Amino acid sequence: MATKPIDQTSISHACCPRYEHAIQVLGKRWTGLLLNVLMKGPKRFGELTALVDGLSDRVLSDRLRELEAEGIVKRVVYPQIPVRIEYQLTEKGQALKPVVEAIEQWAQDWVTIDPERCQEQQEA
Repeated sequence: MATKPIDQTSISHACCPRYEHAIQVLGKRWTGLLLNVLMKGPKRFGELTALVDGLSDRVLSDRLRELEAEGIVKRVVYPQIPVRIEYQLTEKGQALKPVVEAIEQWAQDWVTIDPERCQEQQEA
């Protein structure tokens, strides 16, 4: 028995447009990891690339721009020589803290990964 193909237009119309937009923004690759790192405080570009293993400079730049456009992250420029730039969460970004913590807890409870991988990350 064949299954009926899912009509994507009916799915998107059934969802709340705000929820759909939020999932599109937050569901992009690397965004969750960036938010998790920024929850711990402001970071410079180089710190973010060092803390999020595998994230390229180009993708990081794109994600930061997108999160800044959404009002989740702000770019702070310190007028000194050399210029120092930090990225930090806005009030809107900080409001995601319970969401990030809930995902962390869900992952602890339900996601199984290779124990060696956890060990490697803890040592890094």
